[in-house]
Amino acid sequence: MRMSRFFLPTLKEDPSEAQIVSHRLMLRAGMIRQSSAGIYSWLPLGLRVLRKVEAIVREEQDAAGCQELLMPTIQPAELWQESGRYDDYGAEMLRIRDRHDRDMLYGPTNEEMVTDIVRAHIRSYKDLPKNLYHIQWKFRDEVRPRFGIMRGREFLMKDAYSFDLTFEASRATYNRMFVAYLRTFNRMGLTGIPVAANTGPIGGDLSHEFLILADTGESEIACDKELLDTDFLKLINSSDDVSTVVNNLTHYYAAADEKRNPNDEYDLGDNLVVKRGIEVGHIFHFGTKYSKAMNATVAGPDGEAVFPQMGSYGIGVSRLVGGLIEAFHDENGIVWPEAVAPFGAGIINLKTGDEACDAVCADLYAKLQAAGRDPIYDDRDERAGAKFADMDLIGIPWQIVVGPRGVKNGVVEFKNRATGEREEISADAALARLTA
Repeated sequence: MRMSRFFLPTLKEDPSEAQIVSHRLMLRAGMIRQSSAGIYSWLPLGLRVLRKVEAIVREEQDAAGCQELLMPTIQPAELWQESGRYDDYGAEMLRIRDRHDRDMLYGPTNEEMVTDIVRAHIRSYKDLPKNLYHIQWKFRDEVRPRFGIMRGREFLMKDAYSFDLTFEASRATYNRMFVAYLRTFNRMGLTGIPVAANTGPIGGDLSHEFLILADTGESEIACDKELLDTDFLKLINSSDDVSTVVNNLTHYYAAADEKRNPNDEYDLGDNLVVKRGIEVGHIFHFGTKYSKAMNATVAGPDGEAVFPQMGSYGIGVSRLVGGLIEAFHDENGIVWPEAVAPFGAGIINLKTGDEACDAVCADLYAKLQAAGRDPIYDDRDERAGAKFADMDLIGIPWQIVVGPRGVKNGVVEFKNRATGEREEISADAALARLTA
């Protein structure tokens, strides 16, 4: 993509309404624009990152044996009345009526709808287990939307819903999803710390939140220092038994907010660590809460009706974008991990219109495109300082700077955004680094 053609409305100054780093940088980098309180348009740069995050989430759900579907955003109220949650959910549910005066709602979550789908089509234990997921926009009418996309009203969410015949099988599914979440966040360069959590309006008897540490987090985490020192990826790869991985992590004390236990924290002594964290995922095991309420049964091995054991598993896809920025930024802007960066490399032409500089840049651009690196080429007629500032602001991991002096000497400047390290190497060497 040539930057001269790319819609990238960057800002030089911090917007006054932005209270946290991710909100400030997403506005400055031209990733989002507020449409109304807590509702945002995702501009091309932001959408590129959102789709990268979404792709990783989807790949790990597929690898865990889940099947994707797509459900409507508008749901009939009668399903929620059947489960008993319609009145219990509260004012955060946006209730509407259609032209035929039927009660409808803009879905904040989809337990009822997926249970309705399963009860209509799955009749026998032989058709279980099933784990269905979707990734789509949902709505929660926050009383005070703030912090940009971190506490917005409309958000892109991945939710999965599992159906198993027995409690034991359902817990095995829960553990498998637990590990899938660890893998998902690890691929983005994040450590999703699992902490015991309240089930809230979803309900159930078991729940874990996955949080990334950040000073701006809405939750206070108390945990064993040894948990923070654990190499999650090494632990995941150490065993094919997901229950072993889960047990090895959850035996450490880790809790958020109302789940904290003063006695356990006292016993930890100097090993107690208290930090703030951002929730990026939440998993629930709620047994037969919805299958019983909605009379969703299957015929068991003995022919008797059985209520399937259920769980739900959420990841805030759009929220993860903000969480990534909170975790990866510096005084100059965003520092994207390569896996989620909007572009794989950046080319800066210090003298657009110079025949030699233009030729080197065009060659780099074509070859990086051919290699699948998806480069962004700053070919604008702008001063060098503005080009450097914008490339750092939007956080491109690798930058190639082409100027008249370097071209004359047969070199370009190769920059690592994360470390700030710069070196002069040939254009071919820069290409080799990025395409190896």
